[in-house]
Amino acid sequence: MTIDQPQAAEFNAFYAGYIGKVAERGPVALLQDQIKSFETLRSLSEQAAGSRYAEGKWTVRELLGHVCDTERLFSYRLLHIVRGDQAPLAGMDEKVWSANAPHDRRPLTEIADEMIAVRRSTVKLVESLDPEALARTGVANNFPISARALVWILPGHAQHHLDVLRERYRIEI
Repeated sequence: MTIDQPQAAEFNAFYAGYIGKVAERGPVALLQDQIKSFETLRSLSEQAAGSRYAEGKWTVRELLGHVCDTERLFSYRLLHIVRGDQAPLAGMDEKVWSANAPHDRRPLTEIADEMIAVRRSTVKLVESLDPEALARTGVANNFPISARALVWILPGHAQHHLDVLRERYRIEI
């Protein structure tokens, strides 16, 4: 399934970095490929899962939990828009969400399994979309956004955090 890259007018400039992380193969292939990385994280020790690369930064568990929470949010935004609902959607304060999430009190394997399940659901949603649905637009966090942009943002956001795990936490995934 090929989904063209969104134009700059289809999303808030904040998301350009995430969209830029999606390989030329496209978002669907990256959504599927990233499942392997989430599976690899299941083998990380609980000690490593509780590590931070710097003071005040998330643990590996908190980071993966954030990716899972955000995947749910972006998938909901995608569903909301492709179903034609024009009601504006609220933003997300990741610091508030993280402070109230139980991620650091859960085993990493549970968080990874949850992320894999959420991702598989996301893939099925994306695969169900036709060009008409992908062209629909809505408003999220006070900015216009297209369904197509969300399909690109989803794997781009996850890739950003997988890159952080590789580069800052030194985790091989």
